[in-house]
Amino acid sequence: MPAPDVLLPGNPYPLGATWDGLGINFAVFSANAQRIDLCLFDPAGRREIARHTLPECTDEVWHGYLAEARPGLIYAYRAYGPYEPQRGHRFNPHKLLLDPHARRIVGDIRTSDAMFGYRVNSPRGDLSLDRRDSAPGVAKGMVLADEFYWGDDRPPNIPWSDTVIYEAHLKGLTHLWPDLRPRERGTFAALANPGVIDHLRRLGVTAVELLPIHAFVQDRHLLQQGLRNYWGYNTLNFFSIEPRYLSDSSVDDMRIAVRRLHAAGLELILDVVYNHTAEGNEFGPTLSFRGLDNASYYRLVPDNPRHYINDTGTGNTVNLSHPRVLQMVMDSLRYWVTGFHVDGFRFDLGPVLGREGHGFDPGSGFFDAIRQDPVLSKVKLISEPWDPGPGGYQLGNHPPGFAEWNDRFRDGIRRFWRGDEGQRSDFAARLAGSSDIFEHRRRRAWVSVNYVASHDGFSLRDIVSYAERHNEANGEDNKDGHAENYSANWGVEGPSDDPAINATRFRLQCALVATVFLAQGTPMLLAGDEFGRTQNGNNNAYCQDNETSWIDWQLAGTAEGRLLADFAARVIALRHRHPVLRCSNFLHGRDEPAPGVIDIAWFDEQGEIISSEAWDNPHERTLVLRRAKGAADGTVPILTCLFNPTPEDRVFRLPPPRLASRLLLDSADPAGPERDIGGDSLSVRSRSVVLVRSVYRP
Repeated sequence: MPAPDVLLPGNPYPLGATWDGLGINFAVFSANAQRIDLCLFDPAGRREIARHTLPECTDEVWHGYLAEARPGLIYAYRAYGPYEPQRGHRFNPHKLLLDPHARRIVGDIRTSDAMFGYRVNSPRGDLSLDRRDSAPGVAKGMVLADEFYWGDDRPPNIPWSDTVIYEAHLKGLTHLWPDLRPRERGTFAALANPGVIDHLRRLGVTAVELLPIHAFVQDRHLLQQGLRNYWGYNTLNFFSIEPRYLSDSSVDDMRIAVRRLHAAGLELILDVVYNHTAEGNEFGPTLSFRGLDNASYYRLVPDNPRHYINDTGTGNTVNLSHPRVLQMVMDSLRYWVTGFHVDGFRFDLGPVLGREGHGFDPGSGFFDAIRQDPVLSKVKLISEPWDPGPGGYQLGNHPPGFAEWNDRFRDGIRRFWRGDEGQRSDFAARLAGSSDIFEHRRRRAWVSVNYVASHDGFSLRDIVSYAERHNEANGEDNKDGHAENYSANWGVEGPSDDPAINATRFRLQCALVATVFLAQGTPMLLAGDEFGRTQNGNNNAYCQDNETSWIDWQLAGTAEGRLLADFAARVIALRHRHPVLRCSNFLHGRDEPAPGVIDIAWFDEQGEIISSEAWDNPHERTLVLRRAKGAADGTVPILTCLFNPTPEDRVFRLPPPRLASRLLLDSADPAGPERDIGGDSLSVRSRSVVLVRSVYRP
């Protein structure tokens, strides 16, 4: 039955386009609009077939009801109001606007000057008004029924202390995976592939953390250079999956992937970007939020609201101090948990989300809203605890319930294994869960997300292969990306045919991997690092949608790749097997689970407690860490880590008491078997770590 010509009043809640079985309710927020039109399009999303003015506005929410309308309807909005950039208002009804709550995106954005609310070449710049219709080149929303049979799906609910994160880009992880149909490559259908899931299970990780999967926009300046936004930190809509990540345009692709991950005991964590949008600064396009209510959705400069506060470094900052904007973010987060059974979130530029008018506040509206939410407070929450804005470095300052990426761990561990002097004390603190940073407000050691490599920076292999960044392909004269990577090439920049150099690099990769999983905190592994992937020295591959970023699975089949992957799986298995390696409580050497053995202690290579003077000696580099924790059977397992970052083999003496001991791991002999140790001394080869287990039996 065709839709009527007149909209009924409908309801102001829920926001978005909601099918109730008889028709569709439309509701969109705008505090400053004077009128909003609903535009309907043909099934291809190309031709406008009807336009209706939303008949009601209640509490600043415009709404209407279209009887007899069905899921699959394609729609967008036009908003009328003042075009007064000097006052923060940028209404332009010539620009078609995507619903901020749209559940599915239809059509690609075709970059053109018509996307902009102002005349691009006008002498008045953004103060001018562009009257071209943007509809042919912008995305529209599609109404979904949002029905899916979840069967017996249950979230794994893996405790934080048992969590091992695998950070991956959906396309990069799966695009070159063998035995996939072309349309599945780089999509959620590929993530659901049994082979991909088997790899994750063999490795021993418990959670996949995906880079942004929300619909995003290709940056105009990148397209002009023949590049693409690959990472996806340029969000267009917070409720829609990037269409390229769906094999058949159905959002159920993602739900099926989640079901299969859960069935395998794996969680899914989404990297989300609520701090800014793809609309940029005052010279950016008008696609959605800007045209609906610029002054509400964005933080504007108070005494000159023509301009945007740019705490994100991307041109704009989402105004989470506004209750309706905060509601949008909370609705989005709950949608992914309830509608897709997502197990957690990693928040990009977390301090932006907690920034109020007076600066960053761990008691901000955003943090308070999540911490009391009956749905969101139960999932894993991780913050990237820094942003480019004023006071933007907030490592350790997030509220309880949030874990944080620990760049102090990343940099300290790299410097220790690079051989920098004066690193032993800091290295010890990072291994112990960074209690100097995180131990307050009853937070636990798992809040420190420990890693040596992430998507942002060098891969593990590149840390030991390049002394400098090599981002020439990004088109920014190699000026982008981190300038200081605490890396080394060990003799030659990039690939080498020298067996000695390659042996050193491989040994250091093993040592770095072992360090991540032997430390207190939540370990994170970058996808492909388990078999030595490289980005050829590019430490900012955000625009490299090509072999630079895609994981080459052929590496996993090489002798070195298999050896490294088996070693990574081995050390992860050791972490799962021995509770003291994943203790959630901070240890301080105050408890004595066995006579003469405290819960955590530090020794030198002679097996003697390190004195204050020795801690301050910048030339001392070797270190022994011993941890002990009582078991249910009354015994006390004792695990001792011996670290030798020097270029020489060293003989270490195990600290007293004398107990029967077994070598569990030697990073210099990654495939070597476990073996009993005779005596209290053993050789630890250069640039390697050894793990020894002893048991006190009362």
